Formats: sequence, structure tokens, C-alpha cells
Amino acid sequence: MKLNRKSAHTSSSDSAPREESAVGAQRLLVFQQNSRGETKIRGIRIYGEGLFELQVVSLDYALPAILDDTSEFLPLDFQADLILDYLRHPDLSHDLAVMCKNRGIPVVASGKKMRVDGAFSPVICCALPRNRRLGQYGDRFGAPEFVVEIEGERIRKITVLRGAPCGASWAAAARLAGTPIEGAAARMGLEVQFFCTADPSGWDPICGKSPVHLAAEIHGAALRKAMGPSNPSLSRPGHIDPS
Repeated sequence: MKLNRKSAHTSSSDSAPREESAVGAQRLLVFQQNSRGETKIRGIRIYGEGLFELQVVSLDYALPAILDDTSEFLPLDFQADLILDYLRHPDLSHDLAVMCKNRGIPVVASGKKMRVDGAFSPVICCALPRNRRLGQYGDRFGAPEFVVEIEGERIRKITVLRGAPCGASWAAAARLAGTPIEGAAARMGLEVQFFCTADPSGWDPICGKSPVHLAAEIHGAALRKAMGPSNPSLSRPGHIDPS
């Protein structure tokens, strides 16, 4: 990857050398500013089950409010199966999305307000729907899906099929083992708020909730679905967008 003179350093986040990556691993290229994506990078490594080859581009310095020419800061070229955008600057995010569109590479830019073809911009990471273009990342990370094992009136175990890249889904699910079924969805939402790394100050005036509160509601709804009345011990993965 060629870097411009002001482009930040790159690093591999894999525990093994790139040439030793798992066969068929999806190549993820992460762009972040001031370590904004570190919790997600760590979560992907822990809960990705060896399905991903990670490379990170970090911009760790102050930028002007308006960037007329982002080519001074973004790599001149890059290759990946999927781009994850954890940049803070809107000009960088927009131009990165355009670069990805021109290269035919999908990009996940959670929380960003942009209208660029090929860019997925859910309000928070755990609101990302399934889509075949997202490959293995979309199968493993995004809107949570659970399988619940129940003994009597208590939860025995929750298996996370798909969850938030920050790892909050897995951490919260582990805390619910042994808890009563009654009130479990509310408890899931509460636990997720302890582990969610979204910015709680990012209040959305339309929905009237912060990202952390929204994450709680999404996880609570996913657990209610997994404990559905037709078969409370089985969760079925959600609809896959064929586009």
C-alpha cells in the first residue's frame, strides 16, 4: 500500500504473519483516527474465529475542520475485500467511500451520514443488517442473533451467532447465564450498555436516544426473538438481503 507524505502509519492486527493467515480469510482494511476503532479491532480479533486478515491505517494527528484535498491523508492505493471506516473527519469518510465505490469495494461506515453507492452506514455497528456483499464479516458481525438454551425458567446458555464488533454481544450474553427468563431481555439491554463502546454523547434528535441506548434496545429485541413463543430455545438468523 502506497502512503502519501501525510498519510498515517499502517500496521497488521493479525497475531500471525500475513502469509500464514487462514485459507479463505476475508481481508479487512480498517481506517481509524486517534484509536477510535481499537475496541472493534480487538473484538474482531477475539470473536472473528480466525476468519479475517486485518490491516489498519491510523491517522493520529490533528486535522483542519475542512479538507479540500484528502489525497494528502489517504493512501494512494489499497486492496481489500471490505473496508471498515472509523474515521472522525467527514471529508475523509466521504472521499474514502468514493474511492471504495470506484474500486468496487464495500465499506462499512457506521454512524456516518453519507449517500455513496457501496457504503453501508447503519446508525451504530450493531444495527448493520445482513448483506451478501459484506461476506464473512456480515455473517459474524452486525445486528445480533442468538441461540438460547433454557432449563426450566432460567437461561442456561446464550450462544452468539452474530454480534457487535466491539464484543458487547458476547460479554453481555455470558452475564445472563443462570438468570430467569422473565426480564431477560431488559437485563440483556442493561448489560450491553456496560460493554458498549459507542459514544453516549451522540444523541439522535430523531429517535431521541443515544447510540448506547439504541444498542441496548437492539440486543433486547434480539433476545426476545431468540426466546420466541414458537420455540424458546432456538433462534433463527434473520433475513439476508440478496442485493
